[in-house]
Amino acid sequence: MFSKILIANRGEIACRVIRTAKTLGIRTVAVYSDIDANAQHVLLADEAVYLGPSAAKDSYLVIEKVIQAAKDTHAEAIHPGYGFLSENAEFADECESVGLKFIGPSGNAISAMGSKSKAKLLMDEAGVPLVPGYHGDIQDPAVLKQHATDIGFPVLIKASAGGGGKGMRAVNTADEFIDALASAQREALNGFGDDHVLLERYVLQPRHVEIQVFCDQFGQGVYLFERDCSIQRRHQKVVEEAPAPGVTPELRRQMGEAALRAAHAIGYEGAGTVEFLLDQSGAFYFMEMNTRLQVEHPVTEMISGIDLVDWQLRVADGEQIPLSQEQLEINGHAIEVRLYAEDPDNGFLPSVGQIEHIQFPRQAHVTWARVDSGVVSGDAVSVYYDPMIAKIIAWGKDRNQALSRIKTLLQNTYVVGPETNRDYLLRILSVPAFAKAELTTHFIEDHQSELAGEPPRSLDLALSVVAAWWVESRPSTSIFPAGWRMNASSTEELTLKLGEANYPLQLTANKDGSYQVARVGKGHHIVFEKGSAFDHFVLVDGRKLPVHIYLNHDNYQLVLFLEEQRFVFEVAQPDVGLHDHGDDHHGVIAPMHGNVVSVLIEKGELVSKGQALVVMEAMKMEHTLTAPYDGVVDEVHYANSDQVEEGSALLDLTEIPVNDSESQVA
Repeated sequence: MFSKILIANRGEIACRVIRTAKTLGIRTVAVYSDIDANAQHVLLADEAVYLGPSAAKDSYLVIEKVIQAAKDTHAEAIHPGYGFLSENAEFADECESVGLKFIGPSGNAISAMGSKSKAKLLMDEAGVPLVPGYHGDIQDPAVLKQHATDIGFPVLIKASAGGGGKGMRAVNTADEFIDALASAQREALNGFGDDHVLLERYVLQPRHVEIQVFCDQFGQGVYLFERDCSIQRRHQKVVEEAPAPGVTPELRRQMGEAALRAAHAIGYEGAGTVEFLLDQSGAFYFMEMNTRLQVEHPVTEMISGIDLVDWQLRVADGEQIPLSQEQLEINGHAIEVRLYAEDPDNGFLPSVGQIEHIQFPRQAHVTWARVDSGVVSGDAVSVYYDPMIAKIIAWGKDRNQALSRIKTLLQNTYVVGPETNRDYLLRILSVPAFAKAELTTHFIEDHQSELAGEPPRSLDLALSVVAAWWVESRPSTSIFPAGWRMNASSTEELTLKLGEANYPLQLTANKDGSYQVARVGKGHHIVFEKGSAFDHFVLVDGRKLPVHIYLNHDNYQLVLFLEEQRFVFEVAQPDVGLHDHGDDHHGVIAPMHGNVVSVLIEKGELVSKGQALVVMEAMKMEHTLTAPYDGVVDEVHYANSDQVEEGSALLDLTEIPVNDSESQVA
């Protein structure tokens, strides 16, 4: 077995590989960029090597730097994780050429599947079912549009070199095709350095079902069953589970054998995933093969009892696959959710910044629960990398038990700082159609009304709890001195702000240490039972509830987790004669940290409401910003490739009444 390996990755997957390596007695080397100098994967590894600036293109994606780090530390092999260089054939070949074992398939195998177009031709020869489409080299927009018309709309444009939903666009009509193609090619070039695309018929009501395969250098291969990854947003997986609901043993065998034919056709070695579209009739079609470990591999590990990274290390070291197909069995059901730093109630914009506090469920240490993460309290989510905070996984004896458990784990996960999709994930899991396993890749679009944010059910209760906690626990500051009372008595008035709404409250501190808090009428009787700095029990009108409260000392926001809901309150400052009138800027503001991909207008140009003005890229995804009203562009403050901070004015736009703008255009 290897004595030392280098992990050419960061975050959660680097930590996950390091942990398995340690169980095998293998020393580990981490690599890091400027922003990751104190990251968890760096602290967990035995050694760490600095690569360069924070941008991945200057650090994690520089093959020469990674190879040199392995040489300098005398590592014998490199584990690529997923993302970054994990599916880079040049990197795999370079490792082998300098005597380093690449823990994955050969460069030839990666190349064969790296181009979706070439992969389709190989799969056709191997007898693997394909979706009708165009996979040729001609990339002229007019030619591609004609092929799309011949295939029949709707069609799917897909980046040939990439994955993860980047460079992918669904097109419903011929009129939409050229604009969608340009956007897909631009995103593909930015994400993968290659703007080549392919076209496929868009299968209606499909499921995304993938097969985990594993092959060794002796020509042996097994499939470790299937995963359903149909719950997706913008073609990025959100919820995954294994086995796939409703897949019969016979269909499982057919898909598994087709996946192995795909792997053997390219002489595959190591862990890989063959992704299929499964339609309602049970027909399945090859989409692509991911020549690496998948993000969702934990659900396969939970139902098979196999450590896939352990297998990767053993097979890379020349061992045979430890088990035969006949020895593999499915045990129970597992569901995984991806916890992201994004704001579902604000267009899923990425949310960056310091993680003030993060607390994973206490059940994470029992056999049926698992949390894979690369962050702790105090770490930061940056604009440079994928915004995933953690993967949370639950196992059950059946799907119902796994579903109940994953909800419990999410309800007991608390993140303060960046916005997250925690509550949105709970909404997905609570949709009746999900419980019934009525899954398609359009699930989120089909259930938008059920997934929309609802008015908080416990607002009145939340206001009372937070007001009582604030009076009892608030720090002494120049604005809010400890023991401060507006009325110099046991009763005071306090205003809490939630979003744009203000909630005046009247609070009475009783001699027995309890509080009476009211918006209207009698209100609630509150008694705190002290817990940790974050966790408390509170008696509300005699009812005992667990609550979790965190105070951000920088901005005096109070974050409350109560009855499966998250509230972010601000305490209104007492009026001391100072007023902030705010910024009345007219124009377009950057809604997040990111890079300007394309400025689509010029100074002096007349624009219409809804017109695309600027395309920004953040965390590897594009976001198009549009005109909020008809107007004229007074000034453009940024150019292509500029980096901007959240809240920056991208351009100034003077509003023009509709009639005036029409007359000017005329």
